Amino acid sequence: MRFATKTTGSALAVITAMAAPMAQAENRIDTQMPNAPDMAAYGDAAIGVRQLDLVHKDQIDILSIDPAADKPETLPRYDRPLTVEVWYPAAEGATGDTAIKAFIRDGKTEVTLQGKAMRDVDPAQPDAAYPLVIVSHGYPGNRFLMSHLAENIASKGYVVASIDHTDSTYRTQAAFGSTLVNRSLDQLFVLDEMARLSQDESSFLNGLVDADNTGLIGYSMGGYGAVITAGGGVTEASVGYGWGGPHGTLGIHQAGSETHTNLPDPRIKTAIAIGPWGMNTGFWDAEGLKGVQIPMLFMAGSEDMVSLYEKGVRGIWENASSVDRALLTFENGGHNAAAPMPAPAESFRDDADLGFNVSSHYTDPVWDTARMNNIAQHFATVWMGQHLKGDAEMDGYLDLVENSNDGVWSMNEDGTPKEDHNYWKGFDKDTAKGLRYETMSPE
Repeated sequence: MRFATKTTGSALAVITAMAAPMAQAENRIDTQMPNAPDMAAYGDAAIGVRQLDLVHKDQIDILSIDPAADKPETLPRYDRPLTVEVWYPAAEGATGDTAIKAFIRDGKTEVTLQGKAMRDVDPAQPDAAYPLVIVSHGYPGNRFLMSHLAENIASKGYVVASIDHTDSTYRTQAAFGSTLVNRSLDQLFVLDEMARLSQDESSFLNGLVDADNTGLIGYSMGGYGAVITAGGGVTEASVGYGWGGPHGTLGIHQAGSETHTNLPDPRIKTAIAIGPWGMNTGFWDAEGLKGVQIPMLFMAGSEDMVSLYEKGVRGIWENASSVDRALLTFENGGHNAAAPMPAPAESFRDDADLGFNVSSHYTDPVWDTARMNNIAQHFATVWMGQHLKGDAEMDGYLDLVENSNDGVWSMNEDGTPKEDHNYWKGFDKDTAKGLRYETMSPE
Protein backbone atom coordinates (compact mmCIF):
# COMPACT_ATOMS: atom_id res chain seq x y z
CA MET A 1 0.00 0.00 0.00
CA ARG A 2 1.25 3.50 -0.83
CA PHE A 3 0.37 6.59 1.11
CA ALA A 4 0.20 9.98 -0.50
CA THR A 5 2.06 12.69 1.36
CA LYS A 6 1.54 16.39 1.36
CA THR A 7 4.29 18.87 2.07
CA THR A 8 2.99 21.81 4.03
CA GLY A 9 4.34 25.29 3.63
CA SER A 10 6.08 25.14 7.02
CA ALA A 11 7.64 21.75 6.26
CA LEU A 12 8.85 23.02 2.89
CA ALA A 13 10.44 25.96 4.64
CA VAL A 14 12.30 23.63 6.99
CA ILE A 15 13.53 21.47 4.09
CA THR A 16 14.63 24.56 2.18
CA ALA A 17 16.45 25.92 5.22
CA MET A 18 18.26 22.62 5.68
CA ALA A 19 19.25 22.48 2.02
CA ALA A 20 20.48 26.07 1.90
CA PRO A 21 23.80 25.49 3.70
CA MET A 22 24.57 22.66 1.25
CA ALA A 23 23.78 24.85 -1.74
CA GLN A 24 25.85 27.71 -0.38
CA ALA A 25 28.74 25.62 0.96
CA GLU A 26 32.15 27.16 0.37
CA ASN A 27 34.09 23.89 0.74
CA ARG A 28 36.75 25.62 2.79
CA ILE A 29 40.13 23.96 3.16
CA ASP A 30 41.55 26.57 5.57
CA THR A 31 39.34 25.98 8.63
CA GLN A 32 40.98 26.63 11.97
CA MET A 33 38.97 25.04 14.78
CA PRO A 34 38.75 26.80 18.17
CA ASN A 35 40.71 23.89 19.64
CA ALA A 36 43.40 23.87 16.93
CA PRO A 37 46.92 23.46 18.38
CA ASP A 38 49.20 26.47 18.18
CA MET A 39 51.35 25.57 15.21
CA ALA A 40 48.34 24.83 13.02
CA ALA A 41 47.77 28.57 12.66
CA TYR A 42 48.63 30.05 9.28
CA GLY A 43 51.96 31.82 9.02
CA ASP A 44 52.65 35.44 8.15
CA ALA A 45 53.19 34.98 4.42
CA ALA A 46 50.47 35.58 1.88
CA ILE A 47 50.12 32.53 -0.38
CA GLY A 48 50.14 32.10 -4.13
CA VAL A 49 49.29 28.99 -6.12
CA ARG A 50 50.05 27.99 -9.72
CA GLN A 51 49.78 24.92 -11.90
CA LEU A 52 52.74 23.32 -13.64
CA ASP A 53 52.43 20.79 -16.46
CA LEU A 54 55.52 18.59 -16.50
CA VAL A 55 56.59 15.62 -18.63
CA HIS A 56 58.85 12.84 -17.38
CA LYS A 57 60.38 11.58 -20.60
CA ASP A 58 61.19 7.99 -21.56
CA GLN A 59 59.51 6.09 -18.72
CA ILE A 60 58.42 2.45 -18.74
CA ASP A 61 54.82 2.34 -20.00
CA ILE A 62 53.32 -0.05 -17.46
CA LEU A 63 49.85 0.16 -19.00
CA SER A 64 51.14 -1.11 -22.35
CA ILE A 65 52.60 -4.28 -20.84
CA ASP A 66 50.36 -7.35 -20.88
CA PRO A 67 51.13 -9.30 -17.70
CA ALA A 68 49.48 -12.40 -19.19
CA ALA A 69 51.73 -12.42 -22.24
CA ASP A 70 55.41 -13.26 -22.46
CA LYS A 71 57.73 -10.53 -21.25
CA PRO A 72 58.62 -8.31 -24.22
CA GLU A 73 62.25 -8.20 -25.23
CA THR A 74 62.16 -4.42 -24.88
CA LEU A 75 59.75 -2.83 -22.43
CA PRO A 76 57.54 -0.13 -24.00
CA ARG A 77 58.30 3.43 -22.97
CA TYR A 78 56.48 6.75 -23.09
CA ASP A 79 56.66 10.38 -21.98
CA ARG A 80 54.78 10.49 -18.68
CA PRO A 81 52.71 13.66 -18.02
CA LEU A 82 52.52 15.00 -14.46
CA THR A 83 50.45 17.99 -13.35
CA VAL A 84 51.80 19.71 -10.25
CA GLU A 85 50.16 22.38 -8.10
CA VAL A 86 52.65 24.73 -6.47
CA TRP A 87 51.87 26.79 -3.36
CA TYR A 88 54.41 29.50 -2.49
CA PRO A 89 54.85 32.67 -0.40
CA ALA A 90 53.33 35.52 -2.38
CA ALA A 91 54.48 39.09 -2.87
CA GLU A 92 53.38 41.53 -0.19
CA GLY A 93 50.08 43.16 -1.06
CA ALA A 94 49.15 40.53 -3.64
CA THR A 95 45.46 40.05 -4.37
CA GLY A 96 43.75 37.37 -6.42
CA ASP A 97 41.14 34.67 -6.76
CA THR A 98 41.21 32.12 -3.91
CA ALA A 99 38.97 29.54 -5.58
CA ILE A 100 40.35 26.14 -6.59
CA LYS A 101 38.63 23.93 -9.15
CA ALA A 102 39.05 20.26 -8.33
CA PHE A 103 37.46 16.93 -9.16
CA ILE A 104 36.27 14.75 -6.30
CA ARG A 105 36.39 10.99 -5.72
CA ASP A 106 33.78 10.07 -8.34
CA GLY A 107 36.08 11.45 -11.05
CA LYS A 108 33.12 13.23 -12.66
CA THR A 109 32.13 16.08 -10.37
CA GLU A 110 34.17 19.26 -10.43
CA VAL A 111 33.77 21.42 -7.33
CA THR A 112 35.08 24.73 -6.07
CA LEU A 113 37.30 24.75 -3.00
CA GLN A 114 38.09 27.91 -1.07
CA GLY A 115 41.31 28.59 0.79
CA LYS A 116 43.71 31.47 1.31
CA ALA A 117 46.03 30.93 -1.67
CA MET A 118 45.66 33.37 -4.58
CA ARG A 119 45.83 32.04 -8.14
CA ASP A 120 48.85 33.05 -10.26
CA VAL A 121 49.98 36.01 -8.13
CA ASP A 122 53.59 37.15 -8.06
CA PRO A 123 55.87 35.29 -5.65
CA ALA A 124 57.72 36.94 -2.79
CA GLN A 125 61.30 38.05 -3.33
CA PRO A 126 63.10 36.46 -0.38
CA ASP A 127 66.68 37.08 0.70
CA ALA A 128 67.17 33.31 0.63
CA ALA A 129 65.29 30.58 -1.22
CA TYR A 130 62.60 28.64 0.61
CA PRO A 131 62.81 24.95 1.54
CA LEU A 132 60.78 22.65 -0.70
CA VAL A 133 58.06 20.24 0.42
CA ILE A 134 56.74 17.65 -2.05
CA VAL A 135 53.22 16.27 -1.45
CA SER A 136 52.10 12.90 -2.81
CA HIS A 137 48.46 11.70 -2.72
CA GLY A 138 46.92 8.23 -2.37
CA TYR A 139 45.35 5.80 -4.86
CA PRO A 140 43.16 7.24 -6.13
CA GLY A 141 43.53 10.87 -5.19
CA ASN A 142 44.71 14.11 -6.70
CA ARG A 143 46.95 17.06 -6.01
CA PHE A 144 44.24 18.85 -4.03
CA LEU A 145 43.46 16.06 -1.55
CA MET A 146 45.93 17.55 0.97
CA SER A 147 45.53 21.16 -0.17
CA HIS A 148 44.70 22.18 3.40
CA LEU A 149 48.19 21.11 4.42
CA ALA A 150 49.96 22.44 1.34
CA GLU A 151 48.79 26.02 1.60
CA ASN A 152 49.18 26.05 5.39
CA ILE A 153 52.83 25.01 5.11
CA ALA A 154 53.47 27.50 2.29
CA SER A 155 52.28 30.35 4.53
CA LYS A 156 55.21 29.56 6.84
CA GLY A 157 57.96 30.07 4.29
CA TYR A 158 58.04 26.94 2.12
CA VAL A 159 57.41 26.16 -1.53
CA VAL A 160 55.06 23.17 -1.73
CA ALA A 161 54.71 21.02 -4.86
CA SER A 162 51.73 18.64 -4.88
CA ILE A 163 51.68 16.01 -7.62
CA ASP A 164 48.87 14.57 -9.72
CA HIS A 165 50.25 11.05 -10.17
CA THR A 166 49.22 9.82 -13.62
CA ASP A 167 47.25 6.52 -13.48
CA SER A 168 46.49 7.26 -9.79
CA THR A 169 44.09 10.20 -9.92
CA TYR A 170 40.30 10.07 -9.76
CA ARG A 171 40.14 10.66 -13.52
CA THR A 172 43.14 8.57 -14.63
CA GLN A 173 42.93 5.60 -12.25
CA ALA A 174 44.42 2.58 -14.02
CA ALA A 175 46.49 -0.56 -13.40
CA PHE A 176 47.83 -0.59 -9.85
CA GLY A 177 51.25 -1.68 -11.08
CA SER A 178 51.80 1.78 -12.51
CA THR A 179 51.37 3.31 -9.06
CA LEU A 180 53.69 0.75 -7.48
CA VAL A 181 56.49 1.38 -9.95
CA ASN A 182 56.10 5.10 -10.61
CA ARG A 183 55.24 6.66 -7.26
CA SER A 184 58.77 7.21 -5.98
CA LEU A 185 60.06 8.02 -9.48
CA ASP A 186 57.44 10.78 -9.78
CA GLN A 187 58.50 12.27 -6.45
CA LEU A 188 62.16 12.41 -7.43
CA PHE A 189 61.42 13.76 -10.91
CA VAL A 190 59.40 16.62 -9.43
CA LEU A 191 62.31 17.36 -7.10
CA ASP A 192 64.61 17.61 -10.13
CA GLU A 193 62.16 19.84 -11.98
CA MET A 194 61.69 22.19 -9.04
CA ALA A 195 65.45 22.50 -8.76
CA ARG A 196 65.72 23.20 -12.50
CA LEU A 197 62.95 25.80 -12.49
CA SER A 198 64.50 27.60 -9.55
CA GLN A 199 67.50 28.22 -11.84
CA ASP A 200 65.35 29.22 -14.82
CA GLU A 201 65.15 33.00 -15.21
CA SER A 202 61.92 32.66 -17.19
CA SER A 203 60.14 30.73 -14.41
CA PHE A 204 58.15 32.25 -11.54
CA LEU A 205 60.15 29.85 -9.35
CA ASN A 206 63.48 31.47 -10.25
CA GLY A 207 65.46 31.89 -7.04
CA LEU A 208 62.49 30.78 -4.94
CA VAL A 209 63.26 27.11 -4.19
CA ASP A 210 66.03 25.60 -2.11
CA ALA A 211 65.74 22.09 -3.54
CA ASP A 212 68.82 21.01 -1.58
CA ASN A 213 66.64 21.29 1.50
CA THR A 214 63.56 19.22 0.73
CA GLY A 215 60.91 17.38 2.74
CA LEU A 216 58.39 14.84 1.46
CA ILE A 217 54.82 14.22 2.63
CA GLY A 218 52.96 11.16 1.34
CA TYR A 219 49.54 9.71 2.14
CA SER A 220 48.63 6.05 1.67
CA MET A 221 50.27 5.13 -1.68
CA GLY A 222 52.08 8.47 -1.43
CA GLY A 223 53.38 7.21 1.92
CA TYR A 224 54.42 3.96 0.22
CA GLY A 225 56.37 6.05 -2.28
CA ALA A 226 57.87 8.15 0.51
CA VAL A 227 59.22 5.05 2.24
CA ILE A 228 60.86 3.92 -1.02
CA THR A 229 62.24 7.41 -1.69
CA ALA A 230 63.61 7.49 1.86
CA GLY A 231 65.52 4.26 1.19
CA GLY A 232 63.12 1.47 2.13
CA GLY A 233 63.40 -1.36 -0.38
CA VAL A 234 60.48 -3.67 -1.19
CA THR A 235 60.58 -7.43 -0.77
CA GLU A 236 61.43 -10.00 -3.43
CA ALA A 237 57.99 -11.54 -2.92
CA SER A 238 56.22 -8.26 -3.75
CA VAL A 239 58.18 -7.92 -6.99
CA GLY A 240 56.66 -11.21 -8.08
CA TYR A 241 53.01 -10.45 -7.28
CA GLY A 242 50.88 -11.13 -10.35
CA TRP A 243 48.71 -8.12 -9.61
CA GLY A 244 51.71 -5.80 -9.07
CA GLY A 245 54.34 -4.49 -11.43
CA PRO A 246 54.16 -6.71 -14.55
CA HIS A 247 57.14 -8.90 -15.45
CA GLY A 248 59.22 -7.84 -12.46
CA THR A 249 59.16 -4.11 -13.25
CA LEU A 250 58.92 -3.34 -9.52
CA GLY A 251 62.37 -4.89 -9.13
CA ILE A 252 63.94 -1.44 -9.54
CA HIS A 253 62.77 -0.79 -5.95
CA GLN A 254 63.74 -4.15 -4.45
CA ALA A 255 65.93 -4.00 -1.36
CA GLY A 256 69.55 -4.68 -2.25
CA SER A 257 69.19 -4.00 -5.96
CA GLU A 258 71.61 -1.57 -7.58
CA THR A 259 68.77 0.61 -8.84
CA HIS A 260 67.25 0.97 -5.40
CA THR A 261 70.59 1.46 -3.67
CA ASN A 262 71.20 4.43 -5.99
CA LEU A 263 67.68 5.86 -5.61
CA PRO A 264 67.70 7.95 -2.38
CA ASP A 265 68.49 11.60 -2.98
CA PRO A 266 70.54 13.51 -0.36
CA ARG A 267 68.53 16.66 -1.07
CA ILE A 268 65.55 15.07 0.73
CA LYS A 269 66.22 15.58 4.43
CA THR A 270 63.06 14.15 5.98
CA ALA A 271 59.65 12.66 5.20
CA ILE A 272 56.19 12.39 6.72
CA ALA A 273 54.22 9.27 5.81
CA ILE A 274 50.49 9.31 6.63
CA GLY A 275 48.82 5.90 6.61
CA PRO A 276 51.56 4.43 4.36
CA TRP A 277 50.46 1.30 2.52
CA GLY A 278 52.41 -1.89 1.93
CA MET A 279 53.32 -3.69 5.16
CA ASN A 280 49.81 -5.17 5.17
CA THR A 281 50.45 -6.98 1.87
CA GLY A 282 54.07 -8.05 2.22
CA PHE A 283 55.86 -5.19 0.47
CA TRP A 284 58.10 -4.49 3.44
CA ASP A 285 60.17 -6.50 5.86
CA ALA A 286 62.70 -5.57 8.53
CA GLU A 287 65.67 -5.84 6.19
CA GLY A 288 64.15 -3.62 3.51
CA LEU A 289 62.95 -1.01 5.99
CA LYS A 290 66.38 -0.86 7.56
CA GLY A 291 67.34 0.96 4.36
CA VAL A 292 65.36 4.10 5.32
CA GLN A 293 68.02 6.83 5.58
CA ILE A 294 66.22 9.97 6.79
CA PRO A 295 64.22 10.90 9.91
CA MET A 296 60.54 10.13 9.41
CA LEU A 297 57.27 11.05 11.09
CA PHE A 298 54.43 8.59 10.64
CA MET A 299 50.76 9.40 11.22
CA ALA A 300 48.03 6.79 11.42
CA GLY A 301 44.61 5.90 12.74
CA SER A 302 44.65 2.97 15.15
CA GLU A 303 41.72 1.44 13.25
CA ASP A 304 43.12 1.83 9.74
CA MET A 305 41.41 -0.91 7.72
CA VAL A 306 43.28 -0.15 4.48
CA SER A 307 46.98 -0.01 5.38
CA LEU A 308 46.31 -1.63 8.78
CA TYR A 309 47.86 -0.39 12.00
CA GLU A 310 49.64 -2.99 14.15
CA LYS A 311 50.62 -5.09 11.11
CA GLY A 312 50.78 -2.06 8.86
CA VAL A 313 51.84 1.50 9.64
CA ARG A 314 53.10 0.70 13.11
CA GLY A 315 55.13 -2.16 11.69
CA ILE A 316 56.80 0.17 9.17
CA TRP A 317 57.61 2.63 11.95
CA GLU A 318 59.08 -0.06 14.20
CA ASN A 319 61.23 -1.57 11.46
CA ALA A 320 62.71 1.61 9.97
CA SER A 321 65.43 0.89 12.48
CA SER A 322 68.33 2.92 11.09
CA VAL A 323 66.90 6.39 11.78
CA ASP A 324 65.14 8.54 14.33
CA ARG A 325 61.41 8.25 13.75
CA ALA A 326 58.12 9.14 15.41
CA LEU A 327 54.57 7.82 15.24
CA LEU A 328 51.50 10.01 15.84
CA THR A 329 48.41 7.88 16.37
CA PHE A 330 44.80 9.05 16.19
CA GLU A 331 43.06 6.62 18.54
CA ASN A 332 40.10 4.93 16.83
CA GLY A 333 40.79 6.85 13.63
CA GLY A 334 40.67 5.07 10.27
CA HIS A 335 42.65 5.30 7.05
CA ASN A 336 41.41 8.85 6.47
CA ALA A 337 43.12 10.12 9.62
CA ALA A 338 44.85 13.48 9.16
CA ALA A 339 45.40 13.66 5.40
CA PRO A 340 42.21 14.29 3.33
CA MET A 341 40.69 17.76 3.19
CA PRO A 342 37.13 18.17 4.56
CA ALA A 343 34.59 16.42 2.35
CA PRO A 344 33.17 18.83 -0.26
CA ALA A 345 29.42 19.37 0.08
CA GLU A 346 28.86 17.81 -3.31
CA SER A 347 30.35 14.51 -2.10
CA PHE A 348 27.56 13.77 0.39
CA ARG A 349 25.68 11.39 -1.87
CA ASP A 350 25.64 7.72 -2.77
CA ASP A 351 27.25 6.89 -6.10
CA ALA A 352 25.98 3.87 -8.00
CA ASP A 353 29.21 3.41 -9.97
CA LEU A 354 31.40 3.55 -6.89
CA GLY A 355 29.01 1.60 -4.70
CA PHE A 356 29.45 3.89 -1.69
CA ASN A 357 28.84 7.40 -0.47
CA VAL A 358 31.41 9.69 -2.08
CA SER A 359 32.01 11.58 1.17
CA SER A 360 33.41 8.44 2.84
CA HIS A 361 36.60 8.98 0.84
CA TYR A 362 37.30 12.02 3.02
CA THR A 363 35.59 11.45 6.37
CA ASP A 364 36.29 9.42 9.50
CA PRO A 365 33.60 7.70 11.59
CA VAL A 366 35.05 9.07 14.83
CA TRP A 367 37.20 12.14 14.23
CA ASP A 368 36.18 15.50 12.78
CA THR A 369 38.18 16.07 9.59
CA ALA A 370 39.00 19.73 10.22
CA ARG A 371 40.20 18.80 13.69
CA MET A 372 42.51 16.15 12.25
CA ASN A 373 43.70 18.58 9.57
CA ASN A 374 44.67 21.10 12.25
CA ILE A 375 46.60 18.47 14.19
CA ALA A 376 48.40 17.39 11.02
CA GLN A 377 49.21 21.03 10.20
CA HIS A 378 50.60 21.49 13.71
CA PHE A 379 52.87 18.46 13.61
CA ALA A 380 53.96 18.98 10.00
CA THR A 381 54.92 22.57 10.84
CA VAL A 382 56.93 21.44 13.84
CA TRP A 383 58.58 18.50 12.06
CA MET A 384 59.54 20.43 8.92
CA GLY A 385 60.63 23.41 10.99
CA GLN A 386 62.93 21.18 12.97
CA HIS A 387 64.39 19.22 10.04
CA LEU A 388 64.37 21.73 7.17
CA LYS A 389 64.85 25.02 8.99
CA GLY A 390 66.82 23.86 12.02
CA ASP A 391 64.42 25.76 14.27
CA ALA A 392 65.33 24.77 17.83
CA GLU A 393 62.10 26.31 19.13
CA MET A 394 60.25 23.39 17.55
CA ASP A 395 61.97 20.81 19.76
CA GLY A 396 59.73 21.38 22.77
CA TYR A 397 56.63 20.62 20.73
CA LEU A 398 57.88 17.06 20.28
CA ASP A 399 58.94 16.44 23.88
CA LEU A 400 55.62 14.88 24.85
CA VAL A 401 54.18 12.34 27.25
CA GLU A 402 53.27 9.36 25.11
CA ASN A 403 49.52 9.32 25.71
CA SER A 404 47.93 12.75 25.35
CA ASN A 405 45.19 11.74 27.80
CA ASP A 406 47.84 11.36 30.52
CA GLY A 407 49.04 14.95 30.18
CA VAL A 408 48.65 17.07 33.33
CA TRP A 409 47.59 20.71 33.04
CA SER A 410 49.05 22.51 36.05
CA MET A 411 49.53 26.27 35.92
CA ASN A 412 50.28 29.05 38.37
CA GLU A 413 47.94 32.03 38.57
CA ASP A 414 50.36 34.07 36.45
CA GLY A 415 50.10 31.52 33.65
CA THR A 416 53.51 29.92 34.16
CA PRO A 417 53.66 26.13 34.37
CA LYS A 418 54.11 24.31 37.66
CA GLU A 419 56.67 21.54 38.05
CA ASP A 420 54.13 18.82 37.39
CA HIS A 421 52.78 20.43 34.21
CA ASN A 422 53.40 18.09 31.27
CA TYR A 423 50.46 18.80 28.98
CA TRP A 424 51.21 18.54 25.26
CA LYS A 425 52.90 21.79 24.26
CA GLY A 426 50.83 23.85 21.85
CA PHE A 427 47.51 22.36 22.96
CA ASP A 428 45.14 24.31 25.20
CA LYS A 429 43.75 22.79 28.36
CA ASP A 430 41.61 19.70 27.70
CA THR A 431 42.21 19.77 23.93
CA ALA A 432 44.94 17.12 23.62
CA LYS A 433 42.77 14.04 23.66
CA GLY A 434 42.81 10.72 21.84
CA LEU A 435 46.37 11.00 20.55
CA ARG A 436 49.61 9.12 21.07
CA TYR A 437 53.09 10.28 20.15
CA GLU A 438 55.89 7.72 20.27
CA THR A 439 59.53 7.92 19.23
CA MET A 440 62.25 5.42 18.42
CA SER A 441 65.99 5.91 17.90
CA PRO A 442 68.36 4.07 15.60
CA GLU A 443 69.22 0.56 16.76
